[in-house]
Amino acid sequence: MISYPTLPKGATIGVTAPSSGVPKELHQIVHQAVERLERMGYQVVCGDTVRTDEKTRSASASVRAEEFMAFMSNERVDAIIPPWGGELLIEILDKLDFASMKSKWVLGYSDTSALLLAITLRTGIATAHGTNLVDLRGEFADPTTAMWETVLSTGKSSVIIQTSSNKYQKEWRHDNPSPCVFHLTEPTVWRFIPKGRVEMSGRLLGGCIDIIRHLIGTPFGDIRKFRESHIPGEPVIWYFENCSMNTTDLRRTLVQMKLAGWFNNCSGILFGRSPANDPVENYTIEDVYNELYEDLRIPIMFDIDCGHVPPQITFINGAYAEVEAENGAGIVRQIFK
Repeated sequence: MISYPTLPKGATIGVTAPSSGVPKELHQIVHQAVERLERMGYQVVCGDTVRTDEKTRSASASVRAEEFMAFMSNERVDAIIPPWGGELLIEILDKLDFASMKSKWVLGYSDTSALLLAITLRTGIATAHGTNLVDLRGEFADPTTAMWETVLSTGKSSVIIQTSSNKYQKEWRHDNPSPCVFHLTEPTVWRFIPKGRVEMSGRLLGGCIDIIRHLIGTPFGDIRKFRESHIPGEPVIWYFENCSMNTTDLRRTLVQMKLAGWFNNCSGILFGRSPANDPVENYTIEDVYNELYEDLRIPIMFDIDCGHVPPQITFINGAYAEVEAENGAGIVRQIFK
């Protein structure tokens, strides 16, 4: 069974930095994001880690873990949204008290995805892979990003539908800020194997594959135990996004996941658009996807709205999903059961 948090109207959002904090020269973007959320009717409480950063960390692992657990145990905090990701969140996992965690939303992506997946696997509490806090600072949000609020407000046993975006951002242009943060200029086209119409259903699990691969073989990546305890007999849809790996590194990671049993009873795999996927000796990302299809004989979708090439759909770890795509567009239906 999966536990689904709720985001009430006028909720209090806790902001803590379990990975990297925000350096002084960028404090303004945190301020803008907080102001934006407050105008939307939320109360926002920032922890001490948010505005400090040294050697890729907001603070020591013990301090980061302590602050995160303080927000998780605070009855007045309804959700937690880190400012952004980082590099070394994995350092705090063995310092967290998963057994005492309350059911509340944690939302983010990139390095935060290690925390999200670990929480869901260890506790059965659903977590939300989607926008970071600083990406909410715009005067308005594009329709895909803006769905985070609707998704997190969805109650248990309810259904939430999200569709592929119309356009995506090809590159960051920090020298030319946009009122909605992202510069959405390129037509979105979801691609899939086999060609034609693709459908899949199952429980969603995933995140930034560069990061969550490091949970393999640890107590925080025990897929088998999670299946037995929370979703016995049910298939899984994995969603991944690649931030920095080249094609051979990605292939090694996928083979490792297969050998570790992560793809047992898997009904399909989704891959987000990527700023990486650099080919090695003409070994392309299309080769990787085709070989994975040959290995598993399950549908593979790629270039979907997920990860470091925005905008992105809000995926709920643990939710039951029905995903379908054809003619370059897709629909993700998530059922909170």
